[in-house]
Amino acid sequence: MPKTALTLIAPAAIALLAASPALAAPNVVATIKPLHSLVAGVMEGVGEPQLLIQGAASPHGFSLRPSDAAALESADLVFWIGEDLETFLSGPLESLASGATAIEMMDVPGMTILDLREGGLFEAHGHGDEAGHDDHGDDHDDHAHEDEHAHDHDDDADHDHAHDHAEDEHAHDDHEHDDHDHDHDQAHDAVAAEGHDHAHGDGHIWLDPQNARLMVAAITDALITADPDNGETYNANGQALTERLDALQAEIDAALEPVRGKPFFVFHDAYHYFEARFDIEATGSFTVNPEIAPGAGRLTEIQGVIAETDAVCVFAEPQFSPQVIETVSQGTDARVGTLDPLGAEIEDGPDLYFTLIENLAASLNECLAE
Repeated sequence: MPKTALTLIAPAAIALLAASPALAAPNVVATIKPLHSLVAGVMEGVGEPQLLIQGAASPHGFSLRPSDAAALESADLVFWIGEDLETFLSGPLESLASGATAIEMMDVPGMTILDLREGGLFEAHGHGDEAGHDDHGDDHDDHAHEDEHAHDHDDDADHDHAHDHAEDEHAHDDHEHDDHDHDHDQAHDAVAAEGHDHAHGDGHIWLDPQNARLMVAAITDALITADPDNGETYNANGQALTERLDALQAEIDAALEPVRGKPFFVFHDAYHYFEARFDIEATGSFTVNPEIAPGAGRLTEIQGVIAETDAVCVFAEPQFSPQVIETVSQGTDARVGTLDPLGAEIEDGPDLYFTLIENLAASLNECLAE
């Protein structure tokens, strides 16, 4: 609904107006389906965000349509991951959405940012060797699975040591629901931030539920700033989402226990955050850039590594042709599965993010279980 004053209203429309919110929600655009899901969850009961990259389209090679350009032009808020993922969007944000507030999730304070893994065969199999960096100074070496059950539930100590790179940094230490306010404190600085230049890293940040917590906090703060009249609803929705994310992380951590340590290959290196958070480990990927098909030499190399490592499974993605996966798995004992990092085949909406993460765990279990 456009934000214009209604001066003359036909009598027949009065009843409809009375049943509608007194104030229109801001026009909100979110780029990818997982991010759109989190935004939709925070906006539930107030309005619905518009999804930019729909269906099975990939952000890696996306081109704006006229309808997308129109959505950006009319937007009050634009939520995106960052130029490391939506490479097409930097220019349009300046030219089309110059009147909107753009919130880049990779700039949210406290966000775990992992380095891109070079090549497609991950030589260093220890999670410590694969750890990335946290551009904003918070905990990022959360890979030590042996500490997963030694939880510290002292919220005050957790807050005091938020910037300590201590040894016991596993994700579960962050599960306290009272951390929601701390997430808001960290995320508040990301709202309408300009000129912040983070070091480039892996853009698939949403596949770590701890990052999703911070995303929810940043989304909530941005919406409250843009639409304070609905702030109470946004805040309540944000807290409910945070609690769901905590429960989701515990659920997935337990679900993946049977398949930890089993080698597998993925189509492209999209799962670093998921692997790091849940202490599983891909042996390698077919390609770093999913828009560039690996050559014959590369496929031969991967086929050899699959045989050498006794990889249990190779995973395709619904966004891309499975032909490469089928070719490279021939002559090996590896099974073929599917992982979907974007939720391409899941219905859009507040539940999509949770279904996406649950589906990743289910696909891994189904293909890797002996």
